[in-house]
This record gives sequence, C-alpha cells and structure tokens, in this order.
Amino acid sequence: MKKEQRIRRDFDKLRQQLSQISYIARQSKDSNLWNHEASVRKKIKELKNYKDKQLKEYDAVLSGYLALLDEISLRLLRQYNKKKGTDYRFDEIIGRDINGYISSGLISVLVTSHIPKLMAEEFSKNFPENPKDEYKIARGLQRNVILHLGETNTGKTYQAIERLKQAKTGVYLAPLRILALENYEKLNHEGVPCHLITGEEEILVEDAGHVCSTIEKLNSDHVYEVAVIDEIQMIANAQRGQAWTRAVLSLQCKEIHICGAINAKELITGILTDCGDTFKIIEYKRQTPLEIIPEPFSLREAVKGDALVAFSKKHVLDLSKYFQDRGIKSSVIYGDLPPEVRRMQYRAFISGDSKILITTDAIGMGVNLPIRRIIFMTLQKFDGEEIRYITSQEVKQIGGRAGRKGIYDIGYVGVSGIEQQFLTENLETEDEPLTQAVLGPSEAILNIAGLPLKEKLALWSTAQEKLNYYRKMDVRDYLLILENIDSYKLPEAIAYQLMKLPFDVNDIELLNCFIGYVEAYFMKGQKEISKPVPSGRLLSDQEKYYQKLNLYYSFSKCFRIDFDPGWVYAERAKTSARINKLLLNL
Repeated sequence: MKKEQRIRRDFDKLRQQLSQISYIARQSKDSNLWNHEASVRKKIKELKNYKDKQLKEYDAVLSGYLALLDEISLRLLRQYNKKKGTDYRFDEIIGRDINGYISSGLISVLVTSHIPKLMAEEFSKNFPENPKDEYKIARGLQRNVILHLGETNTGKTYQAIERLKQAKTGVYLAPLRILALENYEKLNHEGVPCHLITGEEEILVEDAGHVCSTIEKLNSDHVYEVAVIDEIQMIANAQRGQAWTRAVLSLQCKEIHICGAINAKELITGILTDCGDTFKIIEYKRQTPLEIIPEPFSLREAVKGDALVAFSKKHVLDLSKYFQDRGIKSSVIYGDLPPEVRRMQYRAFISGDSKILITTDAIGMGVNLPIRRIIFMTLQKFDGEEIRYITSQEVKQIGGRAGRKGIYDIGYVGVSGIEQQFLTENLETEDEPLTQAVLGPSEAILNIAGLPLKEKLALWSTAQEKLNYYRKMDVRDYLLILENIDSYKLPEAIAYQLMKLPFDVNDIELLNCFIGYVEAYFMKGQKEISKPVPSGRLLSDQEKYYQKLNLYYSFSKCFRIDFDPGWVYAERAKTSARINKLLLNL
C-alpha cells in the first residue's frame, strides 16, 4: 500500500509540474529554450516509469508533456532555420525516430541524423561515385598521354615544351607563376604567340593559340591540341593537389604530356587507365651525377656556384647578411618573394654578379641554374603542422638542382651538420610511391540545397571516397574564409568564388584587407574597391604591399570590378625593384 501511495504521490508531482513548466516555457525568451527543452525531455523519461502502473491520467499527462516538447522544439527549429537560412520541417526531421527525439532533442536529431542522411542523398546525386565521371566531355575523347618521369634536372619539361611548340593550340600548366611567366616569354620569343594567365595577371597576345597558365587557372571548357602538366607529384599535396587532379581528369585534349617525379607513376597510370586513356612512359636519368660531400660544410668554405638551402625566410636573410658583412654578394630566394624579384636574383647569380645563392625549398621546382653544390643548412623544416625531417623526395628534388651539363658536369650535395648518412640514405633510397590524388569541391556543391555552404563543405570533406586512390583536400582555409563572411549572408555562388581567391588567409593583415573589400563592394555597394597603399619601407612592408596588390587585382578581376590593370602591373614592378634593392642592402 505504501508503495502504491508513493507512486501516486510522485506521479501527481509530475502532473502538477506540467502546467508550471508549460507557463514558464511559454513566457521564456528564446535564449532559454534549450534549458526548457532539456527539462521537458527529462520529465517525459521520468513519466515512462509509470506507464504500466494503471494510472488513469497517464496518457493525458504524457500527451501534455509531448505537446509542450513539440512547441518548444518548433521554436528552436525556427531559430535554427533563421540563423542558417534553411527550411527544415519538424515532421520530416522526426520521421519515425520518436525515441531519438525524446532522448536527445529535435536539433540533435537534425544535426546527427536527418541532415547527414539528407546530404548523403544530395551528394550522391551531384557528385558521381567516380570523380572521373564529373567530366563527361573529356571521357568522350580518346586521349593519349605521354608521361615524362624522372629525377630533377633531367630535361623532362623541356621535351614536353618542344612538342607543345609544334601544335597549333596548346596549354602549359605550371605549379608556379614564375614558371608560367618564363615559358610564356620563351614561346613568344621563339615565334609561338602565347597568352599568360595567372591569378595575378592576364596578358593576351594577338592571334595566340597557346596559353601558359598556373594550374589553378586552367579553363576546363577549352579544347587544346597539346597540353603539358608540370610537377605532377603535386597531385598529392593536401591543399593544392586538387588542381592537378582536376587537370588530369578534365583536360579536353587528345595529346597530354605529364611531367614529374617517378614516384607518381603508379598513381597516375592507375587514374589514366580508369579514365580509358592510352599512355606511354618515358623515364629520364641524370646525365650529371651527384656526389655526397663527405665532410660537414662550414660557411667559410662557400665558393662560387654554391646554393645554401635553409627552410625559413629568417634563416635565409640571416645567412645573406652574414655574407654581405664579409663582402660576399649573394642572391636570395624564398616563398614571399615576388616572381619579378626572384628573376632579378636568379640573373645576378647566373651572371656571376652574386657568388652564391641562398634559398628555401622554393628552389626545388622548375628553374635550372648553374649550381655546383647544394648545401643543406638544416635537414628539418616546419611544414605548417610540425617540425619534421625532410623526405627523400624533398632531398632529391632540392639536391638534384646541383650540376649543370656543360658547366658543372658533377653535382655535389652536402650538409652543414654531421648528418651525411641521412643525406646519403635519402638520395639513394626509392621514394615512397604516391597513393592518393587530392580532390577539391567543384561548383556542383552549390546545387545541394538545405544547408549553408560552410556546413556542406565540412560534410563533403569528411565523406569517405569510395575509390581509395582519391582523398579530399584540406578545406580549413576555405572554412576560415566562409566563417569570416558568414554574417554578410551572401549568395552561395559569391561565397564560393570568394573562398577560392588566391591569398594567404592565415595572414591577419591580408584577411582584414579581403574582408574590407567584401564589405565595400557587397555590403556598401561601392562600384570600386580602394587601391592598397604601402604601410612602410621595411622589406616585410614591401612584401606585404605586393601581396595586397595581388589581392586587389584578383578580387577586382573575379567580380569584374572596374580597375586599372596597368596601374597594378606598374606598381608591382616598382615594388619588386624596391624589394630587390632592400635585399642587396640588408
């Protein structure tokens, strides 16, 4: 009897609380709804203890609590839809998952179950199971691919460019702006009219049938007779690799030349076979052998033709200052340097005006210089995530720049520390084969309804590819951009273009400049955006100004904003000259 009385007493308490909780919840501000929703769900779970106790009021009390939960959940859903710009419906979210709704709440069911299921269906509609099938026109062509694979400094790209020159129309896709620029000049100088298109400039030449371009600027809708893709091993790069994957899959071209490291062979031939392309492999060997310098290098031993490799701008500039203080001229190369300045520095080294070259791993791609010895000042680098030892591929890519046929018939590689054994092992060992090409999100993501672009992108990036030789790119930079423009509620097509603009999103000053352009053009309706101005005369100030000029150009070009490209080109040239002068007088 006492047990039945206790059950009745506890149940009556729950029954009496219903009206009290209901009143408080209906009067509550939206910010407190989460707490009330959790409280009601807790009471419903407690009520289930009395389901089989033959209490007449049970069904009515439970129905009251469920109705209150529905009312609060609807308000929460309206909040969510308003904030996210979505239009999810209450009944569609719950479906048959009443238990999940009661145990964890409507928004939890929405985020953990309903949205992923809905998005999975949408993604499968818009993104084919095999990435190659996204490019139907290219799949309809019988493409023949010539793979030029081998070590650094072996003439791979030279041979491909020679074939490109013979075609009526063609495209050279470069990993760096400076390489696109050099081949643009080479083709035009040799009587092959050629355009230059990069994220920083567009120089159109009358009657040109050829284009030299950075790989991200590939026009996949254009048809070419011959195409050249350079540095194919970049296809595995977590952030930029997606541009190489897109080029390999999408090029509308019957003859494609792909150049790069030998460790890309298995991956690329697998993708080409899957695409139904025919291919031929040409492997290249060095004609100038490499030898390890047996003793640790000392700065006092630097001689003409040496290239000293460090892995940070500060280290490069410190070394340059060391030699300048001793009356020894040096050329310097690092990632922040504009291409025009790199060329000035290269020319000083080639002409002999500079005795030595001091560089980061930026030397690893493209330009062939008269280098006798490559000296690693360190064998560790910060790769954006951690400090690590460089890989065997990086050792070969950089070390392979030593030696130049007809000038230095033997190339030498050394290290300033006592790690000759590490150097020897990594030069002699076979590189780990590349196993996965990196994919980026195409514009098809805009066709998916029901979720903001930022969340669609996050879901896309975590979805597992069904083919194990593809993986998703690192989308953190894209997400950072979308997070910073989220409050502007821009159309998705605009947000998609903004997130793909080429600039360092992790540089606060550049990011603020970018946000200023977004506010001026899209929110305030200004017809033009403000030209950047230099903030000082230091080397770092001039480098930052150059980067702002690039952002100003690419933003204006992307959204067809009225601006003067000639002013940008002239200002970049003047800034490059100032940077070069500062480097000569550190």
